[in-house]
Amino acid sequence: MSIQFHDPRAESSRPVETYGLAAALDGPIAIGLLANGFPDSVEFLEAVEEALGESLPEASFTRYDKGGPSVPVTAHLVDDIVERCDAVVAAYGH
Repeated sequence: MSIQFHDPRAESSRPVETYGLAAALDGPIAIGLLANGFPDSVEFLEAVEEALGESLPEASFTRYDKGGPSVPVTAHLVDDIVERCDAVVAAYGH
């Protein structure tokens, strides 16, 4: 007896468009990495930084940690991120 698998995905009705972030950038970009304080959120963002750094070698990264999952982001921290970063990645650990 053989096992057969059915792939439920349909053919896309639209052509695939590649996302060209690097092409949209004009010069270096500053990226903030905001950990929420859950275990592994910092380590996860280290991996994100490494992957983004390979794709965007002109990028610089600033790490932030709000201190704990139940701690809200302070207005001061938000102001610092807005002032220093062009984009931010917020991460949740578990």
